[in-house]
Amino acid sequence: MTQPASNPSELRWGPMESPEAVTRALEQTGYLADDDVATLTYLAAAMARPLLLEGEPGTGKTALAEALAEAWGAELIRLQCYEGIDATQALYDWDFPRQILHLRALEAARTGSGELDVVAAEHSLFDERFLLERPILRALRRAPVVLLIDEVDRADDEFEAFLLEVLSTWQVTIPELGTVSATTPPFVVLTSNRTRELHDALKRRCLYHWIDHPGLEREVAIIRSRLPEVTEILARQVATMVATLRTEGLLKPPGVAESIDWARALTVLGADGLDIESAARTLGAVVKYREDADRVKQAIDRVLSA
Repeated sequence: MTQPASNPSELRWGPMESPEAVTRALEQTGYLADDDVATLTYLAAAMARPLLLEGEPGTGKTALAEALAEAWGAELIRLQCYEGIDATQALYDWDFPRQILHLRALEAARTGSGELDVVAAEHSLFDERFLLERPILRALRRAPVVLLIDEVDRADDEFEAFLLEVLSTWQVTIPELGTVSATTPPFVVLTSNRTRELHDALKRRCLYHWIDHPGLEREVAIIRSRLPEVTEILARQVATMVATLRTEGLLKPPGVAESIDWARALTVLGADGLDIESAARTLGAVVKYREDADRVKQAIDRVLSA
């Protein structure tokens, strides 16, 4: 297996000569990274280490992986974790219907003696053409790739141990085909909403960063970066109101994505500013649970009526 490069200049990740270069590359995609995120991203690429991002939902963890893939011109491969996921769903499977059709074709074309070479037939069933690549195997076989392992905290301990092995060796074994090793390891981003604690072994393998909700000025900048048509006044009003809603104890506090959606909805309706009427009409952009609706309305009335 080819060893990962240790020098940033040897990596195939675009403009990676400094954290500042990472910041500039991300800005071109509309993602505004703070100094800590840019530095950790640079170090993760330079040291060939996965990047583990934890934080509340909606803080931009997944968006960072998407922005990196866009900035570097790499393929984004996403593995969405969930309860009960196992190595098969992450690695590969065999196309059983096509294998059956192939076997029937072999039977129809067998020799005049009427005998079928069982060993040869079995071997042909596990040909590359019948292999169904799942996200991790696909990431190991292609380059350059950003592999997003999303919401890893939803998976169980066994799957976490499997991930640790793959991230340590950059190779997997397919019994019927042999060992597959990454010539150029993918850049890996793992995200966690911290619904459970990840094991120390996985954390030690990664560079870790906790992503919090952005401050007011940064959130205003993010909204205007993603939506240049939104006025400074509207962006600031939305960011201020969203920051207030995050302190209201909602079942689903709004994230940056909701701030952007809310500003977009208001702009589509032609609103120049946020008032009680326009806020009520666009509440669906920021509220995702019925139980939160009344509390959000009260908070909006309280703030905008003051």
